[in-house]
Amino acid sequence: MSTNEKEPIFLEPYFTHNVWGGSKLRTVFGYDVEGDDIGECWGIAAHPNGRSIVKNGLYKGMGLDDLYKEHSELFGADAHGGNDKFPLLTKIIDAKSDLSIQVHPDDEYAKVHENGSLGKTECWYVLDCDEGASLVVGHNASSRDELCKMMDEGRWSDLIREVKIAKGDFIQIDPGTVHAIKGGVVVLETQQNSDITYRLYDYDRMWNGSKRELHVDKCKDVITVPAKDLSDAIVHDTDEAQGVKLLNSCKYYTVSRVNVTTELSLDVSEKYVLCSVIEGKGNLGDYDIKKGDHFILPVGYGKAVFKGGMKLIISSEN
Repeated sequence: MSTNEKEPIFLEPYFTHNVWGGSKLRTVFGYDVEGDDIGECWGIAAHPNGRSIVKNGLYKGMGLDDLYKEHSELFGADAHGGNDKFPLLTKIIDAKSDLSIQVHPDDEYAKVHENGSLGKTECWYVLDCDEGASLVVGHNASSRDELCKMMDEGRWSDLIREVKIAKGDFIQIDPGTVHAIKGGVVVLETQQNSDITYRLYDYDRMWNGSKRELHVDKCKDVITVPAKDLSDAIVHDTDEAQGVKLLNSCKYYTVSRVNVTTELSLDVSEKYVLCSVIEGKGNLGDYDIKKGDHFILPVGYGKAVFKGGMKLIISSEN
């Protein structure tokens, strides 16, 4: 095996401009991207709507989508599972103003109604937020009839359920969950590799001269009624001690937060690991790493030794 095959695979992100986006992806994270409407950094992405490009080593210049298809030895013999589509997507989202109130379908609904696409299970780790910030998670309708009536009557303040948040909160968003990131919030999102979003309501905003499309009928189809209890959905992560904290493990992914204060080792053998540095800086072996870096540790990497003072979110497919 070439030693290059077991290097960290550093990635150049893809960026989106959005009606609700801001400038923190440039001013806080240091990304070289212009504009005051930068909504999303797709840090680890292999989707037709946006892909990351390898920055180093033997595969420099390759898109992550092609790398996954052509070099399964980096991702494990069973990585594809009969599918050559990379399974996960990691984003940083900067919401200067409120995102649309939305919901995602599950795999079964998306396969039928969205040309064979995957559904979208996702989760958020709050990187920063204004004091008193909140997210929309769930709704208050007790039946599907009541849900449809409240939507038809535009009773959004009665329908949606908001929850106060703080830096370090982690929220799992299953398909069928009404949700929205509110203004003044920055999150790292780990999700299935899907870009299917159904909008319930978008505040009647204009974007490129017209209102954005709503998907009312599909929303009525896929929203879970009644909404799940919030107590199962949120983890408060305030621990600054060195170590690894499991945030969630579901059907599609396992997500953890890593704190490095001096030196910490991770064993990367059976599964490849997606890594995003969300605070601080340090080293991974011979490589300098810092806030805003995204990289993959391939299968069989061995002992990954992190040194310095930093925080990362890591994930792997299940």
